[in-house]
Amino acid sequence: MHLQSTDQLGNTIQIDFPPKRIVSLVPSQTEFLFDIGLDAEVVGVTRFCIHPADKLQRKIKIGGTKKFDIEKIKSLNPDLIIGNKEENYREGIEELVKHFPVWMSDIYSPADSFNMMREVGKIVNKQNEAQSIITEIKKGIEGFAEISKQAYSCAYFIWRKPYMVAANNTFINAMLEVFGVVNMFDEQQRYPEINPALLAELNPDFIFLSSEPYSFSEKHFEEFQALAPKAKVVLVDGEMFSWYGSRLRFVPAYFAKLRSELKL
Repeated sequence: MHLQSTDQLGNTIQIDFPPKRIVSLVPSQTEFLFDIGLDAEVVGVTRFCIHPADKLQRKIKIGGTKKFDIEKIKSLNPDLIIGNKEENYREGIEELVKHFPVWMSDIYSPADSFNMMREVGKIVNKQNEAQSIITEIKKGIEGFAEISKQAYSCAYFIWRKPYMVAANNTFINAMLEVFGVVNMFDEQQRYPEINPALLAELNPDFIFLSSEPYSFSEKHFEEFQALAPKAKVVLVDGEMFSWYGSRLRFVPAYFAKLRSELKL
């Protein structure tokens, strides 16, 4: 049986339904596949796919998200590959499309993530399981939205040398809004490199140092405190701000705890 699906880039693909051999090129979507009950069906994942750890030990690693091993993927003979526009590289995806059905996500908001989970659940024959997760996340986020918020400002760093932040038109920016702070760089797009002098000029209330993709730690606090002496420098869990799959279930509790620690 064949199923037709349109992905979030507008591409229409034909899939053998239900797919029996799935390769996931995105960590957050890999976790979602396992959480809706696909274990044996997932045959290949990236080396950055870390959840759920116990099940991933038995899966074939096909390289990174930006430089996956196309020949290894071919050897797995998948009947479905799931990727993402931002996290994967175009040339590799274009090559895979020549050989296999590739469903691509393109996510900038929680609503986009719900649409991804709903459609992926449909094409892997796990609609009820996917909807259950979506409902749980929506309830949590809506409940968190009722928390009283004040307009504190924030700069969210994803990299150093060069300094890079999350700006507008990113999922992180949408999650900062859910958290209840104003992104100081929301007038810029995507992940701009910034001049340290600009950070000092903007003088944010908070500097969030993400645990990924750059592995920020407390040893970097002094460096950023010197750039913006009035800001409170905070290490945050990057998964809670940038993973757009079923990990979103843990966001409300994490955000509430973080807001409490920051006395917001």
